Amino acid sequence: MSALLEIRDLVVSYHTRSGVVPAVRKADLTVAPGEIVAVVGESGSGKSTTAHAAIGLLPRGGRVESGSITFAGRELTGLSDKQWQGLRGTDIALVPQDPTVSLDPVRRVGEQVAEVLLVHRLAPRRAAAAEAIRLLRSAGIPEPERRARQYPHELSGGLRQRVLIAIALAGRPRLIIADEPTSALDVTVQREILDHLEGLAVESGTAVLLITHDLGVAADRAARVVVMSQGEVVETGSTREILTAASHPYTRELLAAAPSLAREPLRPRRDAGSDVLLAVTGVAKSFDGKTKVVDDVSFTLTRGRTLALVGESGSGKTTTARVVVGLEAPTEGTVTFDGNDITALGREDLRLLRRRFQLVYQNPYASLNPRFTIEEIVTEPLRAFGVGSPADRRARAAELLDQVALPSGMLARKPAELSGGQRQRAAIARALALHPDLLVCDEPVSALDVSVQAQILRLLVRLQEELGLTYLFITHDLAVVREIADHIAVMRGGSVVEYGPADAVLTAPTAQYTKELLAAIPGAVAPDPIR
Repeated sequence: MSALLEIRDLVVSYHTRSGVVPAVRKADLTVAPGEIVAVVGESGSGKSTTAHAAIGLLPRGGRVESGSITFAGRELTGLSDKQWQGLRGTDIALVPQDPTVSLDPVRRVGEQVAEVLLVHRLAPRRAAAAEAIRLLRSAGIPEPERRARQYPHELSGGLRQRVLIAIALAGRPRLIIADEPTSALDVTVQREILDHLEGLAVESGTAVLLITHDLGVAADRAARVVVMSQGEVVETGSTREILTAASHPYTRELLAAAPSLAREPLRPRRDAGSDVLLAVTGVAKSFDGKTKVVDDVSFTLTRGRTLALVGESGSGKTTTARVVVGLEAPTEGTVTFDGNDITALGREDLRLLRRRFQLVYQNPYASLNPRFTIEEIVTEPLRAFGVGSPADRRARAAELLDQVALPSGMLARKPAELSGGQRQRAAIARALALHPDLLVCDEPVSALDVSVQAQILRLLVRLQEELGLTYLFITHDLAVVREIADHIAVMRGGSVVEYGPADAVLTAPTAQYTKELLAAIPGAVAPDPIR
């Protein structure tokens, strides 16, 4: 079958004030009509730059230096802006990664879908609104008439992503470029979005170029996989060939790093033990006095163990964590930490006790003050509690960076100068500054590439063994839980629907919801070739 999209010897650079930065080096890939091809690689590998070059949407400073991009036999390099406008949306469409950024927050959803129809003169103004509703319905959005009248902030992340798909479908394109379309979504919503894209390929012959860092997604959805590293295509082949007989060391590293239910945990499981550090009993929380976002949640966590609190967005897991550390007061129930009922403590007593439990947040890009140096960030808890002299705090900062495997030279840097993985290590160092007993880790690896994710998980396991830490680990990803948890509590609709030892929950779940979460994990049944 002849290629619909063909990229040959593509070279792309970014021209910046500090010089020319190579982004893509001699990349080749093809996509046939109706085919799903996944481009896989870490951040900075060049996969998104390659995709954006194929639709003429390189960021400012991006330039195709050489090579060829053809679509249905037509050369695309060198097209004028006007020529791209005629092609983009009708022949090639983009589903971007972040609907929060991509959708206009002050315009109704239906208007934004209809705009594509009007710009490309695919429907008269009177008919555009009705056609927009049809497109929302075809993208799998329930109650499309009502949703069309809403603004993006009134929709969930999954619904916003479906709006982007509806916008992409509006011009009836022959190729959809989906750039990390599900990386920020829960696994069940992710499966629904990918099911829809796969259905388009099967039913209408629409080709899909799927950009992802998740080999599980590629294994589930793509016929072929293109692996990129440092701007180069290092391996291409059928999905089965890549998964079972990867030849390039980088591909094998990605496979080894990917979380999987088939993988052994990073350390042996431990039983519950008897030294209870944290006890949550009958906790409920409502913000309006009526609707309970957390309802009758109970669990215990013993010293030196890891309890994973698992659930999708809106399940109540993060609210539960905030109650645990005293950032929210429960409407009902008690939280006892090392024998102290923190729900009954006054503000100053709670502040003093809070030294012993610390939070590690999801997004290291948002959780670190961009104006502070890493030394100032790491020593901030010490200053807040008046611990040590300035010299003592500097020494402690260097010690903490060593604990999280960061060079001491990074103390003078600011967060913008660090990679995502390095920032999360700095966030963990800050959390360790006051020698806490409990770390509450709220989705600490979900924003990271799989290889960086694996490094952080191994770091957390090592620190737990060395320092005797106890973890409450908040996540929506049961494959990550498999790697580190001793016990699991699964939450849905504010309640715990399953609770028990990790192996029992993962291999013989009793709740239907837990079974659905397990079934939705990308690559859950894919071969696990690297040992």
